[in-house]
Amino acid sequence: MNLPVMSPAYLPQLQEFERKILANQTKIEAWFRRQWSEHKPPFYGSVDIRNAGYKMASIDMNLFPGGFNNLNPNFIQLAAHAAQDAVERSCPQAKSVLIVPENHTRNTFYLQNVFALSNILRSAGFEVRLGSLNPEITEPTEFETALGEKILLEPLLRTRGRVHLSDGFSPCLILLNNDLSGGTPDILKDIAQTVLPPLHGGWTTRRKTAHFAAYDEVAEEFAQLIDIDPWHINPYFEQISGLDFQEREGEDALAEAVERMLAKIQAKYNEKGIQDTPFVIVKADAGTYGMGVMSVKSAEEIRGLNRKNRNKMAKIKEGLEVNEVIVQEGIYTYETLNDAVSEPVVYMIDRFVVGGFFRVHEGRGTDENLNATGMSFVQLNQAIPVAGAEDGNEERCKRVFAQWDSLGVPQTNSANPDCECNRLYVYGVMARLSLLAASKELEKTT
Repeated sequence: MNLPVMSPAYLPQLQEFERKILANQTKIEAWFRRQWSEHKPPFYGSVDIRNAGYKMASIDMNLFPGGFNNLNPNFIQLAAHAAQDAVERSCPQAKSVLIVPENHTRNTFYLQNVFALSNILRSAGFEVRLGSLNPEITEPTEFETALGEKILLEPLLRTRGRVHLSDGFSPCLILLNNDLSGGTPDILKDIAQTVLPPLHGGWTTRRKTAHFAAYDEVAEEFAQLIDIDPWHINPYFEQISGLDFQEREGEDALAEAVERMLAKIQAKYNEKGIQDTPFVIVKADAGTYGMGVMSVKSAEEIRGLNRKNRNKMAKIKEGLEVNEVIVQEGIYTYETLNDAVSEPVVYMIDRFVVGGFFRVHEGRGTDENLNATGMSFVQLNQAIPVAGAEDGNEERCKRVFAQWDSLGVPQTNSANPDCECNRLYVYGVMARLSLLAASKELEKTT
């Protein structure tokens, strides 16, 4: 496998940014420690990051991450230690965890994710069982995952304010791996057990614009900490509501928002001497799985949407209608793997970085959404050089996470920005900024 490659045209700007992060590593880690003493992190999360060289930022934060099957199984213990910490923060005496997954029983790759997540928690010393909300699951039913593993889904029941399984299994912690796009089920409302992430973190009530409003605060404070322009780590955004794509209601308001955003980006590009063409991403303000997303470079593209694209934007997961969107500054991705555009996705449990992967798409461009059919995944730690390794050094292809501590920080003190281990440290910093924003977001929407 080839190593990730940054476009030479944008490598100098990226190296300058990385040097700034690495030079302030001690200050950054002390800052994060203070933040986590004041704000409880979500149980887990995954963050999509775009890297244009001159700008690197989180563009999405998933509080109910799938994809644990795409992480390196060699580092289950790292994730298990983080899971121990996360569970003990909420239920100090917990010995077991009940996972509530999505209803995707036919998606064997999602089931592989459930298997991997269960394995992490079992490695942490917890008994783990799966309680399904799927009305088709009326008795304990075994399913086979994409890799041939077996998982047992059991119907979730409720008695006197506690959810449980048919044999009475009823732990104090209910872990949602279901983003509640279809609504908050009554069976989980007002129960005596702790539910993580909290119900108000589901897409029934959560909005991406609320997350990025919290991220604005985090990015501003972090930028002051290390003396950078916050724009370098923070995409502009705006919310537009009252939309009906099929009936073309709100089309003019959306087009005007796109026009404003493009002008704002262009002004910043002019200030920074950036020659790229501005673009924006229009996506559903609630939802996941890369649905209801389009890349736009002019307001006229909004006014000229054909029926096919209007239908694509009109509904997302669970068939929910899209009435609100986030108009977000587009960030080019100039890092490639095997000549295909890619973006890093970083996974965290509690406040710990536990791994990640590159989302790679051979059929998409540098300005397009990569979370789409045809994407593939490459573990971040496959054949990546260690911190401080020089060209030709026999240590160059050691796996990178072996060099990280539990916070994702390189244990060596190399400040070489060309070192991929240090680039992954920078990605970990960006991801934790988004995780901190999610903490503040959840506090404000309790």
